[in-house]
Amino acid sequence: HTLHITHHRRIQPVYFVAIAANANFWPALDFATELFLFIVVLQITRRLRPSSIECENMQQQQQQQQQQQECDSLRIPLIGTHFQSRRLSSPSSCSRRSVLLGLISLDSNPPRPLLNHHYAFYRVTTALWCNFLVFSLKFGVWLATSSHVMLAEVVHSVADFANQALLAYGLSSSRRAPDAIHPYGYSKERFVWSLISAVGIFCLGSGATIVNGIQNLWTSQPPANIHYAALVIGGSLIIEGASLVVAIQAVKKGAAAEGMKLRDYIWRGHDPTSVAVMTEVDGAAVTGLVIAAASLVAVNTTGNAIYDPIGSIIVGNLLGMVAIFLIQRNRHALIGRAMDENDMQKVLQFLKNDPVVDALYDCKSEVIGPGFYRFKAEIDFNGVMVVQNYLTRTGREEWAREFRRAAKSKDDSTLLKIMSNYGEEVVTALGSEVDRLEKEIQELVPGIRHVDIEAHNPTGPTP
Repeated sequence: HTLHITHHRRIQPVYFVAIAANANFWPALDFATELFLFIVVLQITRRLRPSSIECENMQQQQQQQQQQQECDSLRIPLIGTHFQSRRLSSPSSCSRRSVLLGLISLDSNPPRPLLNHHYAFYRVTTALWCNFLVFSLKFGVWLATSSHVMLAEVVHSVADFANQALLAYGLSSSRRAPDAIHPYGYSKERFVWSLISAVGIFCLGSGATIVNGIQNLWTSQPPANIHYAALVIGGSLIIEGASLVVAIQAVKKGAAAEGMKLRDYIWRGHDPTSVAVMTEVDGAAVTGLVIAAASLVAVNTTGNAIYDPIGSIIVGNLLGMVAIFLIQRNRHALIGRAMDENDMQKVLQFLKNDPVVDALYDCKSEVIGPGFYRFKAEIDFNGVMVVQNYLTRTGREEWAREFRRAAKSKDDSTLLKIMSNYGEEVVTALGSEVDRLEKEIQELVPGIRHVDIEAHNPTGPTP
């Protein structure tokens, strides 16, 4: 395993730091450093292939646009002398529309905006390498001082680095294009890895730190070379503070993109990755450094070493609270929650005001990724308005002339043919109305990627 991975210059420094940690570190961190190395290798390997993923997404989007254009061209009203029946020559290329007096299913997939993803990846990688630098400094100072609160901060940094590596891997995985197994894409995968990261913070970061502090409450000794710890804490505050500024700016951009206040976005936003970086990696890191500094100042001032393990316990509790918060956020995202109430009301009000819609039933929405939604509704269509819109587009006089000509004919087959063609045109017109509603819904709320509209049967049982 070592011979295969250490040849890459981007992996080599991280690998040898992990070996050093295994040789000298607190025994409980042996598993952490192995996990740290494994996740870093996965993340870097994944990062070496972003261009192929983007090319795959672009090719799929181009194919979908081409299919959409083909479907739209087939829906153009063709009113001629013979009223030839229009059939879809290639059902597979136009499978997006099925209108058979029952289910009307629209699976729209407009090009996915990658701006929020780039913001997320930028802040994650920034926090990743800031935490690696801080970990190196803290680890060296802990070896020199044997401070329990510094050990807590070392564990904190290891947990932070593993956390960011997991988030980076989740971001890369969520960019995979939809396939037959996952037709709605892999956007939710980032929630899975964010949840794993939060559980790791709770077990490794919080649990190990609290246990270490409790074990040393009655046997603690004043740390040696405390001035080294003060220098590292000061430098770490500068590094973590810079990373925190980047994370806050990114979260503000995410809140502005969703039209939410910063506080609401932190609690109810659709991208827990951004909030995880700001709250745990940067916010909790800065707070933990302040606690560590206060503990060392108290030890140096009073000469009582008990403040050192007390600081370790406080840092552990801080990590535990942050981990619980992140677990709850990712749990809601994975279970499946509705999109923002304001956006939902916009869509419902738009549909209620449309003249072809008589009533709405069983309207639902679901978040399928950060800023991406799926919308479903059953609609009782106004048949009169659907027909009137169709006749306005195609020409009433032409249809009236054809019906009069067929009525004068002694052969009923001519009239039946005209009626059959007219019925088919009306059904197709219903599909055109659905397409129009779909397009306008996506323009109203750009984050809606999939729209499923079902024609409601007013005589049947209401679900």
